[in-house]
Amino acid sequence: MTQSLEANKKVVREFYDLAFNQKKPEEAVAKYMGPYYRQHNPMAPDGPDAFIAFVREFTKAFPSLRVDFKREIAEGDRVALHSHMVRKPDDRGLAVVDIFRLENGKVVEHWDVIQEVPEKSANNNTMF
Repeated sequence: MTQSLEANKKVVREFYDLAFNQKKPEEAVAKYMGPYYRQHNPMAPDGPDAFIAFVREFTKAFPSLRVDFKREIAEGDRVALHSHMVRKPDDRGLAVVDIFRLENGKVVEHWDVIQEVPEKSANNNTMF
């Protein structure tokens, strides 16, 4: 079980890195996405082609985009990826939690929660 959880985390990490950091969403889809893709982000439609178009537009709008993975948590067929997304060099960025569901080692479903990193915090803890 631990081996498959680690394999699922690796698939998600490589899928996200290839799509967003390396700006190769077509390759990410071809290598890591299953036969369908169900999207729960209300700003993005379902399907592999929609994912590719979304990533293309997002990385075009933010050519300096960088996603720094902070932690991965796997349970069953789901992987949660907590990351710091920085859209441009002077940006404090976003704290992002993406949750993926896999079937047969391929990404087939996605949820996300996104929060701006504030200038000031009510505590001394970081978001990461």
